[in-house]
Amino acid sequence: METHSGMRRILRSTPLLAVCTAAALLSGCASTPSAAGRQEPALPEEEVVGAGTVLDEGDGAQLCLGPVAESFPPQCRGIPLHGWSWDDVVPDASSGDVRWGAYAVQGRYDGEALTVTTDATPLALYDPEPFPWPDGTGTADEEELARIGEEAVGRFADAFLTATPRDGRLEVVVVWDDGTWQRQADAQYGDGLVVVTSALRSVREG
Repeated sequence: METHSGMRRILRSTPLLAVCTAAALLSGCASTPSAAGRQEPALPEEEVVGAGTVLDEGDGAQLCLGPVAESFPPQCRGIPLHGWSWDDVVPDASSGDVRWGAYAVQGRYDGEALTVTTDATPLALYDPEPFPWPDGTGTADEEELARIGEEAVGRFADAFLTATPRDGRLEVVVVWDDGTWQRQADAQYGDGLVVVTSALRSVREG
C-alpha cells in the first residue's frame, strides 16, 4: 500500500496482505531483527478500549485493530474477544456464518485476549481523543524510514500492526504499549523519530 508521499505503508499480515516490502521479500525478510530479548510492556491494570473491526467467522469474535482485507466477507487477524455477544449489538453485515461490524470495544486485556466489560459502541458514534503526535517535523529520509519500518515487523512480532511514514517520522502502531516500546525506540533511533502508537488505550485516554 502506498502513502500520500509515495512511500510504502507496511502492514501486519492478513490472509491477503503481506508485511514485507518487495525489497525485503528478495532477502526473505532476513533483515528484520528478532523479537527475542526485547522488554515487553506491562499489561494494563485498568480497562482499555480499542476501535476496529469485529469479525466472527462462527468460532468466536475477534477485534481486528490493524488492516482488514477488502474481500467479502472481510478477512483479518485480531484479538479474541471473550464475553462478546451479537445479542448486544447489530452487525454491520453478514455472509453465511460470518458476521462483522466496526466498533469501539472496552474491556480487560491480558496480553492475549480482550474480555468485554460493557456494550460496544458503533464507530459511527465513537468520538475519541486524537492520538498524541510530536510537534514539528522529523528529519529522516524515505530510505531510513523504510528500513526502520521493516525492522519494526520483526521487533514487535505479533504486536505489530502497521508502520507508516508521516512528517519525517515513522508511526508504528502496535496492539498495546505502556510507553516501554516508545522508550526503546527513542533510545535506538533518537527521540521522536519513531512514534509508537498503542491501538489499545486506557479508558481515561480514549
